[in-house]
Amino acid sequence: MSTNEDYYVYCYIDPRNLEEFYYGKGRGNRFMAHLQDQGESGKARRIQEIVDDEGEPIIRVIAKDLTEEQALMIEATLIWKLGNRLTNINSGHYAGKFRPQNTLHKKLTGFDFSRGIHFFNVGENPKDEITRSWEDCLTHGFLSAGYGLRYMRQARQVQKGDVVLAYLSGHGYVGLGVVMAEAVPAREFRVDNKPLSKIELQYPDIIHDSDDLEKCEYVIKVKWLVAKKRDEALWKQGLFRARQTRVSLEYQPQTLRYIEQKWGINFEDILEKNEA
Repeated sequence: MSTNEDYYVYCYIDPRNLEEFYYGKGRGNRFMAHLQDQGESGKARRIQEIVDDEGEPIIRVIAKDLTEEQALMIEATLIWKLGNRLTNINSGHYAGKFRPQNTLHKKLTGFDFSRGIHFFNVGENPKDEITRSWEDCLTHGFLSAGYGLRYMRQARQVQKGDVVLAYLSGHGYVGLGVVMAEAVPAREFRVDNKPLSKIELQYPDIIHDSDDLEKCEYVIKVKWLVAKKRDEALWKQGLFRARQTRVSLEYQPQTLRYIEQKWGINFEDILEKNEA
C-alpha cells in the first residue's frame, strides 16, 4: 500500500437537492473519471439523470494530502455514515471494522462491550481413561478443556464475563453460563472453597497430572443460567457445532437466535449485565 501523501477523498453531490450520493478516494484526476461512466451502476444512472436535467454533479474534495491507507479509512467512514443514501457498491476497504448499518439504537458485542459468546465442547469421551462428565460440570459449576497445552490455550481464550454455550457431543446444547473466573489448573480450582480432590465427582481423574502444568486439566468457573440434562439437550440440523474445544459464536447469528428463542434468553442483555 502506497505511503505517498498524494491521495484525497472526494464526493459527488446532486445539485438538484444538494444530496451527497457517492464517495471515493483517488489521486491525480481520479475524481473526474466518473463523468465518463456509461455503465448501469446507481452512480452512473444518477449522473446521467443530472445531465439529462441540464445540470452536472458537484464534485468536492473532502480531505487531501493523505496516504492511501488514510484515504481508505476516511472513505469507509463516510460511506458507513451515509449508508443507503449513497450509490457506492462497496462499503470500503475497512468495512469489516465498522458496526453494521442501522444498529446505533442498540448495544453490540465488540463495539459497546467487549464480552464474547463461545461454543464450548464438554469433551466427554468414554474411550478416554481421563474423561469429563457433563453432570460434574452442571453440579459443580465448571467446564474443563482437556489436558495438554493445546487445550489449555483454548481454555484461556475465555474471559471473565464471557458467555459459554456448553455442547455435548451426540446430544446438543446443554448449558448456558457466564464465566465467573478464568481457567486455572485443576489443582487450583475450588468449589465452595474445596479443591476438586475433596468433592464427589463422577470422574475424579480430572485432577490427573496436577503437578505438571503442561499436562493437567484447566478448569473454568461457570455460573449456569440454563442447565439441561443430556436428554433435554437442544439440537436441530443446521445449528453450529465443532470438534474444537472452543469456538467464538460471533458469526453464528442463526444458532444464537434459535437458542434465544428456545431458552427464553437474550444474549445482549446477559453480556451487558456482565460487562466489567
